[in-house]
Amino acid sequence: MKTAKCKILWADDEIDHLKSHILFLEERDYEVTSVTNAEDAISLIKSGRFDLVLLDEMMTGMDGLKALSIMKEINPSLPVIMITKSEEEDLMEEAIGGKIEEYLTKPVNPSQILSSCKRILEKKRITREKLTRDYTVEFGEISSMIGGHLKPEDWIDIHIKLSERECDLDQHPDLGFSQTIRDQRRECNEAFGKYIETNYSKWIQGIDPPLLSSDLFKKIVVPILKQGDHVLFIIIDNFRLDQWITIEPLVYDLFSINRIHYYSILPTATPYSRNAIFAGLLPSAIQKKYPELWKKGEDDEFSRNRYEIQLLSDQLRRHHFQLEPEPKYLKILDQESAKSAVQNIKSYLSSPLTAMVFNFVDILAHRRSDSEILREIVPDESAYRALTYTWFEHSALLQILKSASESKTKVVLTTDHGAIRAMHGSTVFADKETSTNLRYKYGRSIRGENKQVIEIKEPKQFGLPSRGINTNYLIAKEDYFFVYPTNYHRYLSLYRDSFQHGGVSLEEMILPIVILEEKK
Repeated sequence: MKTAKCKILWADDEIDHLKSHILFLEERDYEVTSVTNAEDAISLIKSGRFDLVLLDEMMTGMDGLKALSIMKEINPSLPVIMITKSEEEDLMEEAIGGKIEEYLTKPVNPSQILSSCKRILEKKRITREKLTRDYTVEFGEISSMIGGHLKPEDWIDIHIKLSERECDLDQHPDLGFSQTIRDQRRECNEAFGKYIETNYSKWIQGIDPPLLSSDLFKKIVVPILKQGDHVLFIIIDNFRLDQWITIEPLVYDLFSINRIHYYSILPTATPYSRNAIFAGLLPSAIQKKYPELWKKGEDDEFSRNRYEIQLLSDQLRRHHFQLEPEPKYLKILDQESAKSAVQNIKSYLSSPLTAMVFNFVDILAHRRSDSEILREIVPDESAYRALTYTWFEHSALLQILKSASESKTKVVLTTDHGAIRAMHGSTVFADKETSTNLRYKYGRSIRGENKQVIEIKEPKQFGLPSRGINTNYLIAKEDYFFVYPTNYHRYLSLYRDSFQHGGVSLEEMILPIVILEEKK
């Protein structure tokens, strides 16, 4: 089926001198209608459909700026290219303010006109075709990679490619690649689970580890502090790489951006991964060094994160750092605390180090599990990214980043772990004393379906606390979540298609660290 020609309306009182330009466009399969005044152009726009207007700014009778205003009232989405002899800046700004797509100064040549028309009229088609080609090539590359011997940085590269392509496809959902990339990500996560099962305990023992949660602050933040710079250290709880890629354009104008990546420790859950960041220690070492702290949170997973400022201060002392004044810390859980942070941001930025934890994304993920309305608003990962963008665009966090940019404060923004859309149940056999988490479990002699879990019988080899005799851990792989045999189908239905964390997946483990600095 042949694609309909793009229809161009060209209004210029010297149109007779532009016959060669019009012929050039028509030879490239554009349909061009020409008029010599703005009034005729407006009449044609009222009665017919055009894809683009080429509008002379200085015509006899009604000028181009006045015509532009009327055209936009008739059809606000109609793209307009303004063409003029004038190079006055005020006139240029007035035209741009009138929502033109492009501004060309006479004399214009046919190739220049063609380039502008293609950019406006065929950008979507050209982008779609390039995206299709790129993804086809990448699909083969990734499929070939996961069959070979990979290093931690190779998995980071795979996750970046998948995440960037998913974000690109958000703009072109009708290309039909959504299921293909979803299947490929699942294939990658299956291979990644096997990779982590084989290599993770070696990393914990110090054998060729990538950057892990427990070393993040020491290796990224401390060197910046040693340079004498003030640092705003931000952790967005439960935040994925694809979500950062989605919101990154909103800070392009504020900072020079340097993004690196690290691996969350296991389990990919706040009490473990975030405490490891603030303490600079693995959970087994935290339990040994702070036995009372860990014991206080035994009955409540989240209460173990009440001591983050203490862990951070102790870590700084271990690195022989004495900051004056002491580092500041705040956790932003709701609108009231967000508003307070914005109001007092100058005070926070005056400190050599301020740590902030933002919980919106984590709250969103958990609330979605309990809310039919949120599940309808956020049916999949694409919608999850879109909602994250909307939040960030209007958030206190963006206001805080703007203030940091103005004060030339360096920002290190990261997350403690990500989340995965849990789609498949995995049976777990355990007693009533077992932990309640859906992606990881610990307890006495618990067991699961081996293919879908990593079973940890020696917690210390994985840097995890020992909780008594016969206590072991189970950590779910891929997109599985744990379900007890009792009332299996009820709980499978209840938690299926919810965003969960604590397990082994690219989305949960491979995370961004974004260093934001003053633009040079």
